[in-house]
Amino acid sequence: MAHEWDATTYDRLPLPHERWGRRTLARLALTGTETVLDAGAGTGRDTVALLEALPDGRVIALDGSEAMLAALLERLSDRPDLRDRLTVVRADLSAPLPLTEQVDAVFSVATFHWIPDHEALFANLAAVLRPGGQLVFDCGGHGNIAAVEAVIGKLVTDRPAVWPFATAQETAARLTAAGFVDVVTSLDPDPTRIDDPDVLRSFLETIILGADLLRLPEDERAGFVHAVAERLPEPVIDYVRLTGSARRAG
Repeated sequence: MAHEWDATTYDRLPLPHERWGRRTLARLALTGTETVLDAGAGTGRDTVALLEALPDGRVIALDGSEAMLAALLERLSDRPDLRDRLTVVRADLSAPLPLTEQVDAVFSVATFHWIPDHEALFANLAAVLRPGGQLVFDCGGHGNIAAVEAVIGKLVTDRPAVWPFATAQETAARLTAAGFVDVVTSLDPDPTRIDDPDVLRSFLETIILGADLLRLPEDERAGFVHAVAERLPEPVIDYVRLTGSARRAG
C-alpha cells in the first residue's frame, strides 16, 4: 500500500507524533557516541532530536518516501553541525536493508504499522543491529483508530485491509522469533482531539486516508474526506499506540 506523502502539509500539522517521538527517545539509553538507525524518519522531526542527543554519534535516516526525505534534508539545510553526522537512505523496511554497517540502536515512531509483514520487518532490523543493540519503537497497535475505520467501513464497500495493527503479545512473539531479548511491549490508548474542522479534515486527508483516496477519482476525494470527518462521533482520532523495546541477542 505504498503511496507518496504530502510532506509539506504533513510538516505543518500539529501532530501527536511529536509527543510519541519524545517518549520513544526517552526510552533509548544513549552515551552520545552511537550510530542510530531512524527507521521511518519522515520529515526529520525526530531525526533532529536524535542528532542533538548524539553529539559524538551519527544517525542513518531511512524512509521509503522521496518527498519525506527531501523535507528532512530541507529541515537540516541550515544545520551543518547536524547534517555532517547524518546519512540518508531511501529503502523499504519490508526488504533487507541496504546498510553497509551495523548500527548500535534502532529508533522508530509511527512507521511499523505501515509494514504488512512484521516477521520480515523485525528480521530486517535484527540483521543491521549489532549484538546487544537496542530497538525502541512506537506505532499503531490493535484497536488503533477503530472509530475512524468504522466510519470508513460504512462509506466503502469491500475495502481491503490497510494496516496490520498488532497486539502487544503478537509483537513480543515476533520480536523473540527474530532474535531479540529483553522484550517489553504494551498497548496504550492515546486519543487526539482536533476541534478545528479544517485541521481535522487536513489531518485525515494527509495522515490517515491516503490509500483510500488513491482508489477514488480525484474529484471525489474532498467529498470523501468531508464525509469521514462529519461522521466521526466526535472530533477525535482514537489512537492506540503499540510501544516496544528489546535488544538483539548477542
